[in-house]
Amino acid sequence: MHILVANDDGILSPGLQVLVDACEGIGLVTVVAPDREQSAQSHALTMSRPLRPVRRSDRSWQVDGTPTDCVLLALEALMPERPALVLSGINHGPNLGEDVLYSGTVSAAMEAVVLGIPGVAISFAGRDEHLLSGYRDLVAALVRRIAALLDFPRNTLLNINLPPIPAPEVLGVRVVRLGSRFFSESVARQQDPWGREVLWIGGGKITWAGGDDTDQAAIAAGYVSITPLQLDLTNHQLLETVRDWDLGGLA
Repeated sequence: MHILVANDDGILSPGLQVLVDACEGIGLVTVVAPDREQSAQSHALTMSRPLRPVRRSDRSWQVDGTPTDCVLLALEALMPERPALVLSGINHGPNLGEDVLYSGTVSAAMEAVVLGIPGVAISFAGRDEHLLSGYRDLVAALVRRIAALLDFPRNTLLNINLPPIPAPEVLGVRVVRLGSRFFSESVARQQDPWGREVLWIGGGKITWAGGDDTDQAAIAAGYVSITPLQLDLTNHQLLETVRDWDLGGLA
């Protein structure tokens, strides 16, 4: 089995190496990752300039672009054969709830699905690299199980989050829906060295909503969360309602 590994934290990310180590006993691994951190790039493609993939001494590829660029280039230009599975991660920090709309990690897996290959995004809901390194065997077991199935519905990817606790303390795995969060005070007013005002997006206060069957609740309780995500964003229940608005004569 050939596995493509990508991420959004960059080619030197410790989480990327943990994922590669976890996959090496499962199949042939090809790594194509950004040459620097590309967090919160969502599904961005670089179309305003050419990209320059560089082959590293360890046979991985680094790309001066986004996570989505990496997967697209890997499948369309860099790999001699299409992989059976694309894994993105392991991200340093959670991708829960609305995070999936911004996440480069999730979008790399999503690009795989767009191109017809099963995709899985994996994130660690913490920042302690020592704890993350302890997840190698658990991640290997998860990937091995997923690789044995590869029975994803069309246009579906898996979003996996690991709790910020030592791997031996994980209580199990829960398949759950996305939670929902509200950010407040997430724009900080600061000054640059010349006294000019700058606005910095990030941080702030987070309020979570949703019940025990959400990804955030599963992680808080000490479980690995798995959420199937679909590319179809259509609200099918509202189709007939919007048709009844009789908007056709406006154009």
